[in-house]
Amino acid sequence: LESCASFRVVFEEICGYFDELLEMPLRSVMFAEAGSDAEARLNETAYTQPALFAVEVALFRQLEHWGIEPDILLGHSIGELAAAHVAGVWSLRDACRVVAARGRLMQALPAGGAMVALEASEAEVSPLLHEGVEIAGLNGPRSTVISGDEAAVLALAEQFKGKGRRTSRLQVSHAFHSQRMEPMLDAFREVVSSVAFATPRLPVVSNV
Repeated sequence: LESCASFRVVFEEICGYFDELLEMPLRSVMFAEAGSDAEARLNETAYTQPALFAVEVALFRQLEHWGIEPDILLGHSIGELAAAHVAGVWSLRDACRVVAARGRLMQALPAGGAMVALEASEAEVSPLLHEGVEIAGLNGPRSTVISGDEAAVLALAEQFKGKGRRTSRLQVSHAFHSQRMEPMLDAFREVVSSVAFATPRLPVVSNV
């Protein structure tokens, strides 16, 4: 932020858009004093998602400034929205609206559930899935994240822990990328339908 002008200009522009959409200025939350109430807000997904989006897009623009441009884009979770924007699908203002709405609506859902990263392949995890737990992300050949109802997720994680596999519970407020997110979809669909879409200038691979 201090040393790269292209990063800084884009980052500040994004923060300006989010300041119109969030209760607290995003920059003040991201750079809050340790232990302060503002710093704690960064762990709320209503602020985590805008913060990630701001950093990811600013990083992309800095790389672009250095002459580095990808042939194809892929993003996971909020990164998929960042990829859509830099590909040219949404204007920056509209992308910020979508990101802010996504974070706000997810934050408003009942807290609870759990997410755990497992040292296990998709093939190992899939047969053990049952009601209340599902795969949230595949981070590598032997790195799978599960999400859902707390008891079900933790019970499945224990099975792998008992086999000597590493497990790590994610410090999140909600069980993202699980059926527990479905109640916000209708409201989110309304927001997405209100922004303008354009043909991407870079190919984007969807996670769907």
